[in-house]
Amino acid sequence: MFKTLRWLAPSLTGALVFAAVSTPAFAQDEEVQRGGTVIVHMVSEQRVLNPALRASTGVYEISGKIVEPLIDLTYDGYVGVLATDWSSSDDGLEITFKLREGVQWHDGEPFTCEDVSFTAMNFWKELLNYSSTLQADLEAVDCPDPHTAVFHYARPMPLELMVAAMPDLGHPLPKHLYEGTDFLRNELNAAPIGTGPFKFVEYERGQYVIAERNEDYWRGEEYPYLDRIVWRFITDRSAAAAALEAGEVQESGFIGVSMADIVRLSENPNFDVGTKGYENNVAHSTIEFNHRNEALADVRVRQAIYHGLDIDRAIETIMRGYAKPGRGPIPSTGGANYTDDVPTYEYDPEKARALLDEAGYPEGEDGVRLRLRHRPAPWGEYTQLWGEFFAQSMREIGIEVEILTNDAPGFLNGVYRDHDFDTANGWHQFRADPAVSTMVWLRSGAPAGTPWSNQFGYENPELDRMIDEAASELDPDRRAEMYHEIQRLAMEELPVIFAIEHPFISVTSKKLKNHHNTPRWNSSSWYDLWLEQ
Repeated sequence: MFKTLRWLAPSLTGALVFAAVSTPAFAQDEEVQRGGTVIVHMVSEQRVLNPALRASTGVYEISGKIVEPLIDLTYDGYVGVLATDWSSSDDGLEITFKLREGVQWHDGEPFTCEDVSFTAMNFWKELLNYSSTLQADLEAVDCPDPHTAVFHYARPMPLELMVAAMPDLGHPLPKHLYEGTDFLRNELNAAPIGTGPFKFVEYERGQYVIAERNEDYWRGEEYPYLDRIVWRFITDRSAAAAALEAGEVQESGFIGVSMADIVRLSENPNFDVGTKGYENNVAHSTIEFNHRNEALADVRVRQAIYHGLDIDRAIETIMRGYAKPGRGPIPSTGGANYTDDVPTYEYDPEKARALLDEAGYPEGEDGVRLRLRHRPAPWGEYTQLWGEFFAQSMREIGIEVEILTNDAPGFLNGVYRDHDFDTANGWHQFRADPAVSTMVWLRSGAPAGTPWSNQFGYENPELDRMIDEAASELDPDRRAEMYHEIQRLAMEELPVIFAIEHPFISVTSKKLKNHHNTPRWNSSSWYDLWLEQ
């Protein structure tokens, strides 16, 4: 069993409880059937398919089958993909990767250290959200031979941290196709060339993406089993559920259909419904603040907003009890780096109103204290409902919230590039280690336009220092203590409210075999997935 077991709430139907914790029926004792097309439901599109430019599940779900990382995560631990071995110097200033030989890019050119060095210095260090903070102290990547890459750091980089980052932040790009181009506008950002089991074929905006079998895949002619994968963009969640039931779609991940349909489909014997395969993708539903707004720059206002949120009711009504209250930027699945010894903010509208009075925002004649423009992320039903819940909750304490509806590019640009918002909500995934993921939401200095980073105008030099020191601490016990301190400070200052901690859920046709067999399955390569025909 896995850690989400203890999140199950009595309000869930028995069918969903069983489906959520049961293991899908893998095909280990069945004869593999080769060929066929798997169709995957996607809620939204980001118009970027380059995982070295944008770290996002919406990117990984597609590009993970096309562009491979150095290392991936399995239920048995971390395994080499484009890397075969890794080691660190005693002082943590050098990390060496041995690279897989005999690997070709989809255009036939060989994969070498030059590709890793070029990508690390130009994308992982400079452009990739999450990674630009993680790799801030990367000075160079040397190539003593075509299949050895040596990373040099100005400050220690714990090997365990680097390895944990690689499944999400370690995708090399073909140097020969990017060098000398405008990296942000290179056409391959939407038509990727990788080394993976599937080759990109076509991207029809708003409709679909198609990838087909790579006949020269390095794992051998046995893989992949499938002929083709098609990702269909279906924004209407009811239509997506209907497509699943009609057999027009075989997979919908990341809570892509409504929670009501998830409960209903969990009772259908044609589907596996559950959280397995997401152990590395636990998320928080967030409330994000634009600290450039004078009112929101006051911690008392942020505290008032937290006290105005009935988190237990949101969990019950939006997530059907399938979640728990957040305790800051590190979830309870964060292992030794997590602590629940942090300040908390119980639902208390009276305290919220008193804090707003204290901050200088009394109730006006119309009952309104503040007006905010709010952008909810368009990632699915529950992010939209969470935004509406926020607006309704704020009205109770005298804050009028205008909801700005947007598609994925509009949300990303409005919040992270143009900073055209007062508050926003979405979800943010924890990816194995705080320095890989959630710290980037707190540390200042990320370039404007970097998605899912601190674009909130929040700056705390002391917190920045703490984050940097924790990322380079080689002693795991001391490192855990440092993250406990960071978690407590984040809950005191509330630069972002990490309000609800929750797993993701997939609805998968039982015709798919070997599905959800890794802890980041929806983002992985699917080289061993096959379809019963």
